Amino acid sequence: MLSYSEHGEANGTPLLIVHGLYGSGRNWGVIAKRLADTRRVITVDMRNHGHSFWSDDHGYADLAGDLAEVIDTLGGPMDVVGHSMGGKASMMLALSRPDAVQRLVVGDIAPVGYSHSQMEFIDAMRAVDLSTITRRSDAQAQLAAQGIDPALCSFLTQSLDVAERRWRLNLDALAANMPAILGFPEVTGQFEGPTLFLSGGQSDYVRPDHRPTIRALFPAARFVKIPKAGHWLHADDPRAFEGTVRAYLDATAA
Repeated sequence: MLSYSEHGEANGTPLLIVHGLYGSGRNWGVIAKRLADTRRVITVDMRNHGHSFWSDDHGYADLAGDLAEVIDTLGGPMDVVGHSMGGKASMMLALSRPDAVQRLVVGDIAPVGYSHSQMEFIDAMRAVDLSTITRRSDAQAQLAAQGIDPALCSFLTQSLDVAERRWRLNLDALAANMPAILGFPEVTGQFEGPTLFLSGGQSDYVRPDHRPTIRALFPAARFVKIPKAGHWLHADDPRAFEGTVRAYLDATAA
């Protein structure tokens, strides 16, 4: 099963947070702890990320199955918040196991294929000479020298095990599955529960022309933008992200 961490009271309303590509549950620690004042918050490491198991398979049916196993083990259904790759996995979960999801918040992603590549970051991480690393800043410097944005350098190196001089990312599997990660499966059915598509005002990942596809799968979908945020909306404006998620989940609570 996926590695996970829990925050808050065991009897609180359960909320599962699902990170994006190259991330981990650790990236969501601050937001999880804030939301845990009234909820039981679970943050997972997805397969091929963080402390979770590695696998050659990394399709969205696989990722949704992993999340369903966590929910079934810990006791569901749960509210689910997923960002980017984690948002697609969460959508797939809701469509394939609607009984496991109460309310869904999708962070800056749509159930569509994207043409951009994330391979440049895998190439950059592969190019880091791990034998020379004694602290995280050493790797950040090597990534920066390759032209990676400073904020992304910091983000990527959160998945670096400095002591073991290894990435806590299965770069080979993620590279091999990149077409599937960027795409979205052909699916049937709908998730009729409350669904919020929360996107960054400075991001183009969720466009107006995506809305017919979204509404066909998620007929109760609502759309909100965080004006000052880009794709990494939870990092760009964490207070607005937390506040919007909290207000939506509270307002749609049964």
